[in-house]
Amino acid sequence: MDLSTLNDRQKEAVEWPDGPILVLAGAGSGKTRVLTTKLAYLVNEKKVDPYNILAITFTNKAAKEMKERAYKMLGYEAYNMQISTFHSLGLLLIRENYEKLGFEKNFTILDSDDSLTIIKKILKEMNLDPKIYNPRAIRNKISSAKNELMDSNYYSRFVNSEYEEIVLEVFRKYESKVLKNNSMDFDDLLLLPIKLFKKYPDILEKYQDRFRYILVDEYQDTNEAQYILIKMLSKKYENICVVGDLDQSIYGFRGANFRNILNFEKDYPNAKVVPLEENYRSTGNILNVANDIIKHNKQRKEKNLWTKNENGPKIRYHRAYDEKDEANYVMEEINKLIINGEDRSSIAVLYRTNAQSRNMEEALLRENIPYKVVGSFYFYNRKEIKDLISYLKLIYNFNDDVSLMRVINVPKRQIGPKTIENLASKALSSGVSLYEAITDGKELEFKKLIEKLKKESENVSLTELVELVLTETGIRKELESSKTIDAEIRLENLEEFKSITKNFEENNGVISLEEFLLEISLVSDMEEHKNNSDVVTLMTVHSAKGLEFDHVFIIGLEEGLFPHSNSLDSLDDIEEERRLCYVAVTRAKKTLTLVNAKRRMLYGNTNANPPSRFIEEINDEYLEKDANSEDKVFNKAEMIDKTATYNVGDHVIHDIYGEGVVVALGGSVLSIAFSHPYGIKKIMKGHKSIRKV
Repeated sequence: MDLSTLNDRQKEAVEWPDGPILVLAGAGSGKTRVLTTKLAYLVNEKKVDPYNILAITFTNKAAKEMKERAYKMLGYEAYNMQISTFHSLGLLLIRENYEKLGFEKNFTILDSDDSLTIIKKILKEMNLDPKIYNPRAIRNKISSAKNELMDSNYYSRFVNSEYEEIVLEVFRKYESKVLKNNSMDFDDLLLLPIKLFKKYPDILEKYQDRFRYILVDEYQDTNEAQYILIKMLSKKYENICVVGDLDQSIYGFRGANFRNILNFEKDYPNAKVVPLEENYRSTGNILNVANDIIKHNKQRKEKNLWTKNENGPKIRYHRAYDEKDEANYVMEEINKLIINGEDRSSIAVLYRTNAQSRNMEEALLRENIPYKVVGSFYFYNRKEIKDLISYLKLIYNFNDDVSLMRVINVPKRQIGPKTIENLASKALSSGVSLYEAITDGKELEFKKLIEKLKKESENVSLTELVELVLTETGIRKELESSKTIDAEIRLENLEEFKSITKNFEENNGVISLEEFLLEISLVSDMEEHKNNSDVVTLMTVHSAKGLEFDHVFIIGLEEGLFPHSNSLDSLDDIEEERRLCYVAVTRAKKTLTLVNAKRRMLYGNTNANPPSRFIEEINDEYLEKDANSEDKVFNKAEMIDKTATYNVGDHVIHDIYGEGVVVALGGSVLSIAFSHPYGIKKIMKGHKSIRKV
């Protein structure tokens, strides 16, 4: 294999023979390239059977990218490797051994909303006030326990308060209901394979022999369950290559344990460690700033990013008067970039908390700069889509109580809460599923409808089945008769779902409902439903990990905001905040601008915060500070015609979105419905970009 395009360290990592290896891959150092090249090297040079290779990453997007790169290097042989997320691997292990775990073949997977529904139902059965026993908080406690490999029995050892006793009781009932429904939740996809391996060592050895070579991406983000699963699988041969960067471990709140990467050499005493320090992404000055910040962390492995790229401009630092001035400054700088010919998609504004996006949005709106807020709205989270998926789940598995509860009265069938409550009591006392408990009334009509769809599902494609569900259930009819803009948008979303089933059929060559439901159940990093691609990106730093932009603005760099006030009392938390800042800085390729405000209103309170300690940690020689910038007072750009008046129903023309209709008025904002693909947009009243027809 030709490895001449790799640098010496990358080549060393790829060519390392059998045995454990830790690749400490700094930001922008080409870690994905190393991983995929190593996959090809194992097959082409070491003559390893692709079937014996397991490569794991965290998101579906990253797994897909790795598969595509492996295919380019190996062709069809790449398809024999197991390249997947942790949850996909867990699902594979469960599907191949479901009977040993006590499941029927047609098990279903609950998403977090389904789990929440079950917990709410249990609290109601126990006559507990959800205001005191918050269902989300209890769900998160159960999820955290499972990710620490605790079932309810093990969890009982840590109960030491009345509240914890209640959580334990809910946990036990939750486990029972989920199992009785022939279901499992997302956490079970990791927990059940570990249980399987502990109970059946021969099955573990079978998979150890199968996955003789294991590669793990983003190892610093592994939680306890993921760590144990990989440790068990790699124990026999220890041909394990993990790639990660302790300085980019920012998911402690999700249960990620950065110490897993610190302890790798203790777990595998003969491990090889290869640091990748050459950065291909950023200018020298950006890396100098990143190194200055991160070196203040004590819990890390020494690493210093460097680059052959030019030093580039100094890093701009601007201290604004308040949050409005901050947003206005960033908007003006973005405008300058666009005027100078930079693509809007090459620009990102990063912030610590979602609430900070509002002022940025208003400023960009005022200047008519298209933008997207990443993570604010997801296709799979829309009500109509969740309803449709619940119908498909119920058609596949009659015992799926959560799906049945969601759609038994969607659209309205005069099956009220009292009827459902009686049905639930009947099912509970008889020890059967809700579906089995249905014997009469409107519920029986619903049951017959599901059975009819089940029968028809055996002879139609997935896309045809979706069409049948929309027609036979009355969902489409109800939305069409509503004749509202909202109903039209919901219908468009349901039609868009058919694109998903069509793509699935074409890409996979199968029309199996089982395969399809398992596939979409793994969309945990749901892709946002994007329209215009050439837009400025607004996002939290957590959302930005793994991405890069030519021009990055980091706003809100103040004590109490970034680092966040919740972290100020703990050294571990402050170090995670510093890693977060390091991640934010290393997203930038060409220019980086750091911004904060002298005073800020957030969550309805105005505070005067000192600049972030992270600014103080940067050597002045790398910074270009705006002189006396904080003394400027915010001045609204003259872009609004305050005399303009609008009424609901007015037809307007927008410079970018074209013709639209005003559907709602709210203070200084108009809600305007534009044709597909734009939908409803909020536009500042009297903005120069809109005019009445």
